[in-house]
Amino acid sequence: MTTTRRGLAALALLAATPAQAACPDMAAAARVAAALIAREPLTAPIAGLTPADAECFREGVVAHLAQPWGDVVGWKAGLTNPAAQRHFGVPHPLRGAIYHATIRARSGDEIPARFGSMPVVESDLLVRVRDDAINEAGSDPVAILRHLDQVIPFIELPDLAFAPGVPLDAAALIAINVGARLGVVGDAMPAEATTDFAGRLASMSVVLSQDGNERARAPGTVLMGHPLNVIPWLVQDLARVGRRLRAGEYISLGGFSPQIPSAAGVWRLRYEGLAATAPEVVVRLT
Repeated sequence: MTTTRRGLAALALLAATPAQAACPDMAAAARVAAALIAREPLTAPIAGLTPADAECFREGVVAHLAQPWGDVVGWKAGLTNPAAQRHFGVPHPLRGAIYHATIRARSGDEIPARFGSMPVVESDLLVRVRDDAINEAGSDPVAILRHLDQVIPFIELPDLAFAPGVPLDAAALIAINVGARLGVVGDAMPAEATTDFAGRLASMSVVLSQDGNERARAPGTVLMGHPLNVIPWLVQDLARVGRRLRAGEYISLGGFSPQIPSAAGVWRLRYEGLAATAPEVVVRLT
């Protein structure tokens, strides 16, 4: 059976899974993961998944993808932009895992434009956890910054997995690990636990361009009112399943602007107003 047929068989299995099932067949997760690794779009929808089904299925997908893509090194918060939440009909973000491969590429690297089955480019920002006390930091941005050690420019390169025309709802997005795949990181900045730095994170403009042409621009506040508001949500979501943020983990804070289909060119992401010289990250898609 080809990888595509394995992926379709996986989706057929999911469609037949009773809605009350707590965890679909993990063999189906393995087959979907194989299709993702092969960069073959899934051509049928995932039907009938409850949130619990989707989360359990995601764990199986992550386990299989971590073999070729490297250890899980942190977390991705998806749908942190209210417009994205409205599009998917959910009132909150979604959580995924990120891999070593997600943070391996460095600014200026060259990556194939077809790096996934349905590849897209996204304006993002990474932070790194300094210590476990972040789990008790609450919601104040300065208090959160005390427990971060790096703020890192980051172009995320997600894979939305499903072929054009196939419905993609929130449960399906959870099941494919919120599309986490690759990314490109710039030079890290120290996380300054000051009111001024917290204010700059909110007031900055995040600007994505392709070959010198601006493709998207958004304020820092587009992520839940402040980029660091993502972290208390993530802490609570992990606590719900008995997990905690750990020192050294990376957090992808989410998309400042809509995802753009991947295409060849030089993609540049700038954070205007975050520092005297705007931090940036660049990737050449070929």
